[in-house]
Amino acid sequence: MMRSTSSTYRTRRVIPTVAVLLAGALSLTACGGDDDKSGDNGATGGTETGTTVTLPKLNGKSLEIAAVWSGAEQANFKKVLAEFEKRTGAKVTFVPAQDPIVNFLGSKIAGGQPPDIAMLPQPGAIKQAVDRKWAKPIGTAAKAELAKNYSQGWQDIGKVDGTQYGVYYKAANKSLIWYNAKVFENAGATEPKTWDELLTTAQTVYDSGVTPFSVGGAEGWTLTDWFENVYLSQAGPEKYDQLAKHEIKWTDPSVKDALTTLAQVWGKKDYVATGALQTDFPASVTQTFKGGDQPKAGMVYEGDFAQVNIGTAGAKVGTDAKVFPFPAVGDTAPVVSGGDAAVILKDSEAAQALATFLASPDAATIQAKLGGYLSPNKSVDNSVYPNPVQQKIAKALIDSGDDFRFDMSDQAPQAFGGTPGKGEWKALQDFLNNPKDIAGTQQRLEADAAAAYGG
Repeated sequence: MMRSTSSTYRTRRVIPTVAVLLAGALSLTACGGDDDKSGDNGATGGTETGTTVTLPKLNGKSLEIAAVWSGAEQANFKKVLAEFEKRTGAKVTFVPAQDPIVNFLGSKIAGGQPPDIAMLPQPGAIKQAVDRKWAKPIGTAAKAELAKNYSQGWQDIGKVDGTQYGVYYKAANKSLIWYNAKVFENAGATEPKTWDELLTTAQTVYDSGVTPFSVGGAEGWTLTDWFENVYLSQAGPEKYDQLAKHEIKWTDPSVKDALTTLAQVWGKKDYVATGALQTDFPASVTQTFKGGDQPKAGMVYEGDFAQVNIGTAGAKVGTDAKVFPFPAVGDTAPVVSGGDAAVILKDSEAAQALATFLASPDAATIQAKLGGYLSPNKSVDNSVYPNPVQQKIAKALIDSGDDFRFDMSDQAPQAFGGTPGKGEWKALQDFLNNPKDIAGTQQRLEADAAAAYGG
């Protein structure tokens, strides 16, 4: 799936300076800030901080944009679309999609009703859309916004065979562990920097009477993220790139080492909150922060976007909920990123204008102010993020330039890395259920990968 664009990833390196920057950023004990900063680029669509992109008048035009986002994430994105409507006169309808989104889009296209734009969460899905002749190239205006506002790496992962098809509107720092501050305080636990220290911290939390980890195992993507952080730090970036492209097999000893490491958490009795395989991602976060100092778990691993769910639990980032970088398993702490790209399926002036808007800092600024969102757009003013922790996470992403690794499962063919109940998602769910079966897990992963990658 990713062979034609795999050279994009060869230049990416994980360097200590990024991890150090994150470590300093995330040790903040700042309280969550308010959203009442100077200017208003929020729900009202005000633009006192400046309009940087010129959009055409599209009165009477209508278009649809599809994404798998739900809840607060969907609601916040609709405020971005409302601003586009206000500026252009167009009418935009949000179409809720289901995973896997390529299958969802396939049914829409077969029925003659494709959305104008789809937000695709995997580079592999972009490649599929191009191969199936669904995707349309990004136009001159959107490419100009990308060149002005994005690092080369973020532009390149939206390309297929050198042609720009994707506008990466949303990014994610997927190398974070969030924790209940009151639980840590009561237990006398400290933020770990290494995997061994994480295990010590987990035992300290356990000894205080709280289950250490909440895991959203009902959704396989959370488990792939766990694996990727361990694997990147332990095996190193070169092997990470090789495994991402299936240039080495999942039966490789490096995969065995990573699964063995994961089993130190997943297989430790009472270290993972009960019902993990029935717990979806939002619940895995909220159950970590509901219940005061006696929640269902003390820590939950996931990206910066967990802040939306932390807020749903009634907790404040920086006060009730704090965060540290995913600990180093090997010599260097991992920096794994993900993202969602806007891809045009029905080419029109309106669709190109919306893609251009999403590539601008104007759009990203609106959602950045609302929290639970991270933009790869380097022209977004860091001060618009709603609290100091989020500001530091965003700054670290921008300062890292191209020195990161993109989510491995998102680079894979969707049949292997992005389909519920199949491939890597299912194999790691089975492993969470039985962490002793390392060899069997490797064999299943390799069989599924070989089929998906074409042998």
